[in-house]
Amino acid sequence: MFELLITLVERVGIIVTIAFVLTRFRFFRKMFYQDQLNRQQHLTAILFFAFFGIIGTYTGLNVNTDSLQFNRWATDLMSEEAIANARVIGIVIAGLLGGPKVGIGAGVIAGVHRFTLGGFTAIACGVATMIAGVLASLFYKKNKRIKLQTAFFVGAIAEAVQMLVILALARPIEQAWTLVNLIGLPMILANGIGSVLVLLVIKSVLKEEEKAGAVQAQKTLRIADQTLTHLRNGLQIEAAEAVCRIIHKELNTSAVSITNKTAILAHVGLGHDHHQQENPIQTKITAETIASGKIKMATAESIHCTNPDCPLEAVIIAPLKEQGEIIGTLKFYFQSENDLTNVNMELITGLSSMISHQLEIGQAERVYQLAKEAEIKALQAQIHPHFLFNTLNTIVSLIRLHPGKARKMLISLSHFIRQNLSATTQKITTLEQELKQVQSYLSLNEERFKDKLTVKYQIDEKALSEVIPPLTLQPIVENAIMHGFKDKESDCVLEVTMKKHPDSVYVGIKDNGMGMSKEAANQIRQAPIDSTSGNGLALYNVNRRLRILFGEEALLQVRTNEEGTNIYFVLSHKEEEKQWIS
Repeated sequence: MFELLITLVERVGIIVTIAFVLTRFRFFRKMFYQDQLNRQQHLTAILFFAFFGIIGTYTGLNVNTDSLQFNRWATDLMSEEAIANARVIGIVIAGLLGGPKVGIGAGVIAGVHRFTLGGFTAIACGVATMIAGVLASLFYKKNKRIKLQTAFFVGAIAEAVQMLVILALARPIEQAWTLVNLIGLPMILANGIGSVLVLLVIKSVLKEEEKAGAVQAQKTLRIADQTLTHLRNGLQIEAAEAVCRIIHKELNTSAVSITNKTAILAHVGLGHDHHQQENPIQTKITAETIASGKIKMATAESIHCTNPDCPLEAVIIAPLKEQGEIIGTLKFYFQSENDLTNVNMELITGLSSMISHQLEIGQAERVYQLAKEAEIKALQAQIHPHFLFNTLNTIVSLIRLHPGKARKMLISLSHFIRQNLSATTQKITTLEQELKQVQSYLSLNEERFKDKLTVKYQIDEKALSEVIPPLTLQPIVENAIMHGFKDKESDCVLEVTMKKHPDSVYVGIKDNGMGMSKEAANQIRQAPIDSTSGNGLALYNVNRRLRILFGEEALLQVRTNEEGTNIYFVLSHKEEEKQWIS
């Protein structure tokens, strides 16, 4: 019995070798990782594992129950002969890794094959092989994380079941009993151990592949982290060269190249002396990649390099996309055709996809920034329509009776509109310019609300050179006119104050209106206010720009009570705090 166990374990070594070869096939790796297999993959797996089981049958030992002798290899059997074999291993692994369809399918094919070999256990062994496929399928898990002890248990139980089936179906019963006593325990142990060894080989090989994939993923993440900033402004020559250098350094490639649709943007590595920036694309296969949007491989004959001494013998070309449109290619060059492997194909496919996503992110950021700038410019340029219409109506009413006043108002309105439009093209302005804008606006309102509105100015000439964002004061003044004096019929006083202090400039707009609630005063700096008369978006925008340019210390401050409201801010004019001005 011990000699039989040793011999069976030796034969298991053949099965383990086959298992190692099995891991080299791509379909097997896909089956190991995928949750769902398509019909073709199921059929391929069934045939492969069935062949695995058949090999286990042929590597078994002929057992003669009369003479109790063993033949070294299984062949056609006499009526008194059976086979001590490792067939169950292939079927168990099929069920554990492939699930019911693969396990049962492989079990049926290997079982039918065993039946054709004859012997008094032909039917019993054939049926037991099918049962092994069913039994192993019960332990199938979608994540394929099968434990080694589970493999031993299933392999041993499947073989024990086979012994029981032999006792139940094989005749004569005396020969069946003799056979089970002779080979039962060795086969149970050998197939349990064999199932463990096969699964261990598969796990080890795939673990090494996962480790290699993890290393590649780590490199890819480093590349992504380093290249993102360069690609924010699109696929330009400088960005392409920086990206190529990063990839070349991280992956130690022979050469890396990036092109747009017509020319080389960058080439780093071997052949850089003749694969130069801004040279037109020479290879037909690159044009095919751009046209088809599919990854291509090429050898020296297809590269069409104009330099006969070019050391680059092979290339993988992947398309670069932005918004679904092909905008260029990423190329990996190699010195040998042997480097055109699936690993390199998957690597460049992942990198090209990553770069394409980064380009799209960069474009999205640019679009967002443009939209943000457009929003601010729109806010800067806004002129309240009621103010414009009321001013024009006032001018019309003055033309006949007081043409001089009408002319003065037209000049003020012209200056006001001109200032509003010019503000859309400026990032910064001075308090002097802001004051002129406010004066134009207030002179129009003074004429409209004659004998109702009085404006007072307290201006320190030394403060007028201070820089601020355009249209900072006018929304504050407009807020006082529209809301502070809303319910006031007369004696409306507005004070505009600009004072220079040793380390700061104070700017305030104060009215003697009805004031506002403390809640509104606090909210006006944090977010637009929901109200029937307006949403405070202009003041919120002013506050936001002050924060961006000058920091928290420059935020709007609101002091309000029933006697009026004072909205002011303080600007530091220290030189180190003006570095943002260009």
